[in-house]
Amino acid sequence: MHRKHTADPWTPDDAGVDTAPMPASRTANALTRPDGGAVRVLVVDDEPHLTELLSMALRYEGWDVRTAASGLQAVRTAKEFGPDAVVLDMMLPDFDGMEVLRRMRGEDPDVPVLFLTAKDAVEDRVAGLTAGGDDYVTKPFSLEEVVARLRALMRRTAVSARDEDSLLVVGDLTMDEDSHEVTRGGAEVRLTATEFELLRYLMRNPRRVLSKAQILDRVWNYDFGGQANVVELYISYLRKKIDAGRAPMIHTMRGVGYVLKPAE
Repeated sequence: MHRKHTADPWTPDDAGVDTAPMPASRTANALTRPDGGAVRVLVVDDEPHLTELLSMALRYEGWDVRTAASGLQAVRTAKEFGPDAVVLDMMLPDFDGMEVLRRMRGEDPDVPVLFLTAKDAVEDRVAGLTAGGDDYVTKPFSLEEVVARLRALMRRTAVSARDEDSLLVVGDLTMDEDSHEVTRGGAEVRLTATEFELLRYLMRNPRRVLSKAQILDRVWNYDFGGQANVVELYISYLRKKIDAGRAPMIHTMRGVGYVLKPAE
């Protein structure tokens, strides 16, 4: 782990955020919960200035925002608040972000988490994704980037209503896009938000070979800094949950990409 850099909290770069002006408010197109209420976002960081800036930007979107400055406070707030997404710093004064993630997921297995990491903390980013984090941004970051990443995460987890047919079926694999229930051969398969979105993309394109670039663009909504190995990582997660002990459905086409098709 990298120790968090402490500096003058009023210096934008040291605070870990680019304070460039935000564009005009997008609240007219704000995401909403199924009941029509504002989406809820929990921001967890022990740097007050950074937390204040993030909260201001997220409230500007019309979102309901709560904050926490420690891991213990974050877990308690999440339990009471029921967030639709969490912005979580990897380094906190009591325990690290991965432990916070583990405890939060014990209450809500599907809540999407966006990690905040130090610019040079590569091992933190890998560890966070491996532990089940859905995405990350490195400090310093722009407020617009955080908002865009959160929007993408919450769209994946059905915060906004969908008007499309909710059932996808490929062979004995079934996905209900509304309830987020996935079964294979009648047995329930529990997935994280990112695993769900990746499988949904594969199931919407059965028997079609999808390249890593296509998957990165659709599932992560950006090029992930060229780190295409994140696709391999999540494909391996899916295989363990979908194909383990069964005839495989997810296949690698070397040098081309991946394809999902009914088991033979």
